[in-house]
Amino acid sequence: MAINLKTTKALAASGVKLLVYGQAGAGKTSLIPTLPAPIVLSAEGGLLSIAGADVPYIEISDVASLREAWQWITESAEAKEFQSVALDSISEIAEVVLNAEKKATKDPRQAYGAMQEQMADIIRAFRDLPGRHVYMSAKLEKTQDEMGRVLYSPSMPGNKTGQQLPYFFDEVLALRVERDAEGNTQRALMCDSDGLWLAKDRSGKLEMWEGPDLGAIIKKIET
Repeated sequence: MAINLKTTKALAASGVKLLVYGQAGAGKTSLIPTLPAPIVLSAEGGLLSIAGADVPYIEISDVASLREAWQWITESAEAKEFQSVALDSISEIAEVVLNAEKKATKDPRQAYGAMQEQMADIIRAFRDLPGRHVYMSAKLEKTQDEMGRVLYSPSMPGNKTGQQLPYFFDEVLALRVERDAEGNTQRALMCDSDGLWLAKDRSGKLEMWEGPDLGAIIKKIET
C-alpha cells in the first residue's frame, strides 16, 4: 500500500479557519472588513454596519442559494480574487437549513437530525476550503452549570449541533464587549477559555486577548 506522506508545514498554506461568537450587537459582522480580501455569505441581512466598507456579498435565503454560493466559490475564476470567505452567521444558516427540513417532514426530531447532518457537512466543506481563510460567526448561548455559574458558548439550533460546533475549528474566539474604568466601551477577542467563556487557540500564537482585527490575528498565526 502506497503511503502519502505529508508535512505539517503545509497546513499554513490552507488558510486560517476561525469561529467567532458573541452577543447581538457585539460587532461580529464589523470584523469582516478586517479579513484579507473577503467575500460574505450573508444569512442575516444585517450588513448595514459594514456598508461603508464596500465588501462583496452573496445573500443566502435558502439551501439552494448556499449550494450555488459554494459552487461559485470553488469553481468560478472570478471567485479566485477573494482570499477570505465569511459566513455570517453560521447560526442563521443552520436556521435556514432547519426551516427547509421542517417543511419536508412533520417529525420535529427528524428535522433536527437532518439539519445536524447537513450542517456538519456544510461546516466541513467551507472549513476545508484550500488556500482560503474562513470566518464563521455565531450567536451567543448562555447556559447554567450545576454550580449555578453562567457559561458562554456558540449558539446553534439544536443542543447537539451547538455542542459540536467548536470541535470543527482550531480557532474559537469570543468577541467580548466590556466597559473600562472610565465607562468607555472596549471590544476584544478572547482567545483562551477562563472556565466560563469557551475559547481556544490551537496555534499557540495568540495572547489571551487580541484586538478586533482578524487580519492581524491571521498574520500572527501564519508567522
